[in-house]
Amino acid sequence: MRKVLVITYYWPPAGGPGVQRWLKFVKYLRDFGVEPVLYIPENPHYPLLDESFLQDIPDDLKIYKHSVKEPYRIAAILSSKKTKRISSGIIQTKNQSFLEKTLLWIRGNLFIPDARKFWVKPSVIFLKGVLEKEGIDTIITTGPPHSVHLIGYYLKKSISLKWIADFRDPWTTIGYHKKLKLTSSAEKKHKQLEFDVLNTADKIIVTSNTTKQEFQQLTNKPIKVITNGFDGDIAASDNLDSKFTIAHIGSLLSGRNPRNLWKVLSDLVNENIDFKNAMQLRFIGVVSEEILASIAEFGLQDFIEIVGYVSHQEALAYQKSSQVLILVEIDSQDTIGIIPGKLFEYMAAKRPILGVGPRNWEVAGIIDETETGRIFDYADDIALKNVLLNWFQDFQKGELQISSGSIEQYSRRELTRKLVEYI
Repeated sequence: MRKVLVITYYWPPAGGPGVQRWLKFVKYLRDFGVEPVLYIPENPHYPLLDESFLQDIPDDLKIYKHSVKEPYRIAAILSSKKTKRISSGIIQTKNQSFLEKTLLWIRGNLFIPDARKFWVKPSVIFLKGVLEKEGIDTIITTGPPHSVHLIGYYLKKSISLKWIADFRDPWTTIGYHKKLKLTSSAEKKHKQLEFDVLNTADKIIVTSNTTKQEFQQLTNKPIKVITNGFDGDIAASDNLDSKFTIAHIGSLLSGRNPRNLWKVLSDLVNENIDFKNAMQLRFIGVVSEEILASIAEFGLQDFIEIVGYVSHQEALAYQKSSQVLILVEIDSQDTIGIIPGKLFEYMAAKRPILGVGPRNWEVAGIIDETETGRIFDYADDIALKNVLLNWFQDFQKGELQISSGSIEQYSRRELTRKLVEYI
């Protein structure tokens, strides 16, 4: 069986979406004749933990580890709350304290490409021995953090091997990049590193067509789109909420603030007593203070239920029991190619998806193809209101459902098949 070394920062017990992509690939690689070998940090700083992911690790999986020095541990002495928020990707855009502005400047300008950069050189030295010992000639790096790609870059430069770089998110065009208070020199360094990685890797994997088109402007190397997906059965729940729950699963960052949705919900609450009595806004995961302030501005604070972070298994249960699932992306041209991993689990839950995102958002095509919901931009009020009202009327009749057609192509096992064909 052919061996492949997978180099990733996020691995169980890490929680959140970043860990799931390669955990699921590794889970199914052996089914297609590939034996994965893992390389992960020995002492990582994970903002979120989820022990339930441990059950998906294949038996007898060989895992190599090496320690990593992370500045987040030092910064946490100054402010553990702000440090955890920044390392989770939650960047407040308003009312930033001097400390938070300072931490952001340091993060963006001194730790390039990111705060895990100190793991690169020790890993390159360590992995040369591992590759020789295991007889491995193919490696896969996955980012963010994009410093992981630099491990592949330096290994490729020093020894003969095949390197595949997997980008779960873009690099210099990702939403939070512009919030890092980068100097022109730092911005140039980021772009140069991105260019170097894209033009040194043998093959590239991305999660969206938009990112593929973006990278094709920078390199002639082969690029394959392999999206994220869902694992498990496609099945509707027999235990739907009795209230008209409109739920968001996962972190809701400051930039993802669909004010038109809050306005429409406020209007419906004020105009329709049945809607008012039935509606509930449920948030599973971290919600930024700016989002909560906007919801309160529209008088919806009494309809909020904040559950907080839960295990992945619990999140799946909430998805299946909710009446409507919210999917939100930042309103920016830079985010039209961002396809949240939760989209595919939403589809498998067979509940209507209500999306608000940038105009020409790539997610809209997937939603239309699978007939799993509706997508709106941030300026859309009337159509959004009509859809919500129609869904509420179907809810009242006990008929709120969707078809979830043709979504098997997004199962984790099928996506692993595509991965093996590519590598």
